[in-house]
Amino acid sequence: MTQTPTPAPPEGAPAPPATTTQHGPGAVVLTPAGTTPELVRHRGRWLHGWDPEAPDQWQSVGRGVARRNLTLSIFAEFLGFAVWALWSIVVPQLPEAGFALTSDQMFWLIAVPSLVGATLRIPYTFAVPLFGGRNWTIVSALLLLVPAGALAWAVQRPDLSFTVLLVVAALAGVGGGNFASSMANISFFYPEREKGRALGLNAAGGNIGTAAVQLAVPLVIVIGAGVHLERAGLMFVPLAVLAAVLAWRYMDNVKDAAADPRAYGSAARQKHTWVISFIYIGTFGSFIGFSGAFPTLLKNEFPGMTLSIAFLGALVGSVARPAGGILADRLGGARVTVVAFAVMAAGTVSAIFALRSGSFGLFFGSFLLLFLATGAGNGSVYRMIPAVFRHGAGDATDRARRAKVAAGCIGIAGAVGAVGGFLIPRGFAVSTTATGGIEAALWVIVAMYGVMATTTWVVYGRRGSSFGDALI
Repeated sequence: MTQTPTPAPPEGAPAPPATTTQHGPGAVVLTPAGTTPELVRHRGRWLHGWDPEAPDQWQSVGRGVARRNLTLSIFAEFLGFAVWALWSIVVPQLPEAGFALTSDQMFWLIAVPSLVGATLRIPYTFAVPLFGGRNWTIVSALLLLVPAGALAWAVQRPDLSFTVLLVVAALAGVGGGNFASSMANISFFYPEREKGRALGLNAAGGNIGTAAVQLAVPLVIVIGAGVHLERAGLMFVPLAVLAAVLAWRYMDNVKDAAADPRAYGSAARQKHTWVISFIYIGTFGSFIGFSGAFPTLLKNEFPGMTLSIAFLGALVGSVARPAGGILADRLGGARVTVVAFAVMAAGTVSAIFALRSGSFGLFFGSFLLLFLATGAGNGSVYRMIPAVFRHGAGDATDRARRAKVAAGCIGIAGAVGAVGGFLIPRGFAVSTTATGGIEAALWVIVAMYGVMATTTWVVYGRRGSSFGDALI
């Protein structure tokens, strides 16, 4: 790109732009003349000069570009969460397809995708600055064809060994990585004053994928005669291709997007990163873990009930996430998080008594309350992260450094929190094997909520702590 000075205008004539900018072939200038900075889209839909903090650029074209990328990002992440949760609704129906599985094996099939998804979140975060947000959305959407196709193949073969079935289930973990890359990508498109709302919508839109798959699969597999579990995977093939095509055609790469690996190293050395990650296991880990296990719990404890209602739990938790963030803005993230843990504990205890009495209504209502609190807690914890690392005095350089550390903390906490999706189903499996039921596991979970609530209050909420006088 070269810049050639333009001649001075005649006296009294309107002044043209100070320079005429020449760009390479295929480049398109998106901003009106005189807008600072100039925004250019090059081949491969790479945006040069993107700066959402610049008022002229944001008002003229930036907001529209950001909204378009957010909309398509939500769709791709929605599919990622749906594929990630696919085995949660397939597993309880495997016996009807001829599979002979123990309770322990069924919970393994539910838990492993969560563990793989949690592991992939860190590398998926770095994929965006390395390859471009648009390009990685295309790749990550097409990668969903692998677990979808593998599931369709596996569920038609009841003679498969459990090891092969477990490997096929693990492939669904690629959908869990989509959350990290999607959130990292959208963070580059919005100014700080609008980033929270955009990321909240992106996260909630993805989480709803869990509810959608648990609603759709029980309906799709019984169309016509018999049970056709292979349709649970095949239904995502055209959707994944559509997401890739839409990303290729309409999304953008941000040339100046950069993830600093050192931010993760700095965050890993901060004690608050690990405190928040521990707390996030309790909120997001509970959401993922209970979402995965809920259909199987309903099938085992109340076999006469239809599985199609299981989606309501994940739906309530997804919708509550933005509300938790809004409440945290007004009341403080620590306060909202502590209340969320208290409600989660109450819902879990209520579910225990429902199991003892055999009351389906109380059991289902208890879990809806539990899901509601996990969603609100997810939003409040995410709101706490930038507030914790922004707390205290410092100059502009120090604030910029803290912002990078906060970004690293978000990535680490998101990965660690997702491990709860593995721990909860495995806890149910161990409890069932040792005691014949899940009540022991539920009591352990109640105790953990107590520890997490206390940790949140002592470190971030109570007066006299380092953060006691701030709205963290």
